Amino acid sequence: MKILGIAYNLHDHNSYDGVLHNQVERHSRVKHNQSQKLHDAHHTDVIKPAFNGDYDVVAVSASKRGITRLTQDPHEDELSEFKDIYDFVPTTLWENIHRDGVYYIDHHQSHAAYAFLGSGFEESDILAIDGVAMGGRRCFFFDKNGTITDLSLEMPIGWIWNHVSCLTDFGSLGAGKLMGLAASGKYSEWFYNIIDILVDEIAEGRQEQLSNNPNNYKIKELGLEDFAFTLQQYTLDKIKECVYPLKTSDNLCIAGGVAYNGYMNEQLTDYYVKVFVPPAVGDEGQSIGNYMHANYVLNNEVHVPNVFAGIEHTVDESMFLGYNWYEGGINEIQDVVVDCIADGGIVGWYQGKSESGHRALGNRSILADPRNPDIKDIINKTIKLREDFRPFAPSCMEEHYQDYFDTNQPSPFMSRIVPVTSNKVPGITHIDNTARVQTVNKEFNERFHGLLSKFYDKTGIPMLLNTSFNCQEPIVETPREALATFAKTGLDILVINNYIIWKEND
Repeated sequence: MKILGIAYNLHDHNSYDGVLHNQVERHSRVKHNQSQKLHDAHHTDVIKPAFNGDYDVVAVSASKRGITRLTQDPHEDELSEFKDIYDFVPTTLWENIHRDGVYYIDHHQSHAAYAFLGSGFEESDILAIDGVAMGGRRCFFFDKNGTITDLSLEMPIGWIWNHVSCLTDFGSLGAGKLMGLAASGKYSEWFYNIIDILVDEIAEGRQEQLSNNPNNYKIKELGLEDFAFTLQQYTLDKIKECVYPLKTSDNLCIAGGVAYNGYMNEQLTDYYVKVFVPPAVGDEGQSIGNYMHANYVLNNEVHVPNVFAGIEHTVDESMFLGYNWYEGGINEIQDVVVDCIADGGIVGWYQGKSESGHRALGNRSILADPRNPDIKDIINKTIKLREDFRPFAPSCMEEHYQDYFDTNQPSPFMSRIVPVTSNKVPGITHIDNTARVQTVNKEFNERFHGLLSKFYDKTGIPMLLNTSFNCQEPIVETPREALATFAKTGLDILVINNYIIWKEND
């Protein structure tokens, strides 16, 4: 059966057909696509054509507000007969509603299928944890047999992180900034008790009545850093309290927006032998999970998506007008980039298809020298234009990661925050002496691994600082967007596939 996966969400609209992961924000250039206009555009460009007979099955899931739009808006007629999705509460991983060419699963089943089927594990526990989905569901634990334990009342962690973020200038979906700030704080019993109260109020269905006044929480008085630190500690405590006792396997898969919490993911490696976190763990990966779930149930196939599942864009040399540029072989290009970075330069690195998810994994990256103690401030001020407390991640050759980081397993998708054990890489070391490491091997990304290897040969350091290729917008998708970001920032050179580009006055 030919399948298309579609996600009906309030944000992060996307689709997946088994090859192309269409992350709509990459084309709209609006982070997370949080608007009715963008939702309607997604419907016109992706959803309507899907029901015109090009696919045998359209596999869908939804967030709470996304499905409200779907079933209440008159022009959303494709699923108008599926009002029973409101009442669908799965008890196992592979349950579904399937009729008339539509295959519906719960939001958290989608997260779980994406993580588990992509892990390569024969069996595993699965933790699907995020903000809120249908029926107020926020956290499902699946044991190795696929049986669901609903932890939504005990662990509304995603909602709490988003609520605290909304109390600040970080806004909705700003939990990642809050996590970065947590490293600067300390434990507060006041904030811990406040979080307990918030959890109780959410469990009683009063989340819409939570105060939006920061003064009521003493944030300005006691400091947002301490609130962030305490919330991080509360999250780790809840994992131990609620998840650990449910363990049925030595393996664990994690997905959902909260799975971007690298401290949590690393703590879980202390209790599970292997922990797998896929690259597009938030709602941006829902369409992939929908496809994988339907393909497994209907076609009896385990589909493992390519991490680099974007469009292969054509490079037209005419777009380099106004720049100095030339085309070279990959070895020459890698040598130029390594020399530039070793001399203090910052490089935009654009290669082939884009990554799924919100982390740059070597095809849409900004690269710099991790040895430079000032590089974080330089990039934040001249390129990323973001808060000065936010750290940058290292991409490290998998052969050498344990020489620099205290962790017991590779982290190919930049999903865990781990202690740094060397003083040679201050540029990627956060204030709490940690880093969100990506481990890279040749099989995963040969070009990127080759670049890291050449930097290692030149400097003795087997890693580069790696941050997403963007400036106050989603990660660049096309060569022209890469050039536009290059032009308006302090990047020294830009590499697009086999082209090296300089600004005319350089």
